[in-house]
Amino acid sequence: MVTANTELAYNSKIEGEIVVSRADAVINWLRSSSLWPMPMGLACCAIELMATGASRFDIARFGAEVMRFSPRQADVMIVAGTVTYKMAPHVRRIYDQMAAPKWVIAMGACASTGGMYRSYAVLQGVDRIIPVDVYVSGCPPRPEALLDALIKLQNKVKREHSTGKLLSA
Repeated sequence: MVTANTELAYNSKIEGEIVVSRADAVINWLRSSSLWPMPMGLACCAIELMATGASRFDIARFGAEVMRFSPRQADVMIVAGTVTYKMAPHVRRIYDQMAAPKWVIAMGACASTGGMYRSYAVLQGVDRIIPVDVYVSGCPPRPEALLDALIKLQNKVKREHSTGKLLSA
């Protein structure tokens, strides 16, 4: 015999498996947990970028271990090193080939501001040709600094709308 109380009782097999969330939160959690970086190693900072991908620093802990050397398969460009005017159009072209959403990390003093090279041949910051989301200071920056930048980028991605606009902090 079934009473009215048992019909309205909580059924953990059905209701315990349901998770309620916003679509933006789920999409951004997925995006931030599986960033695929494309290393744009242009100078000595690329050595530290390679060290970050090695076993000692283990970038895989943050879901970014899949280094992609094709812009169509990457969503984070890590510009590591000096960007010359001769290389600038190629960096821009590779950035344009990346699918949206896409982000950029400027790694090192040279990628951020031109570094110690104040000459006619060196671009004074990669942000003059492509938008930069996170800057990493240092000459060259340590792998821990790049991991910190990756965490900051993940936090930024989590605050975005799935259409690309930032949510309120």
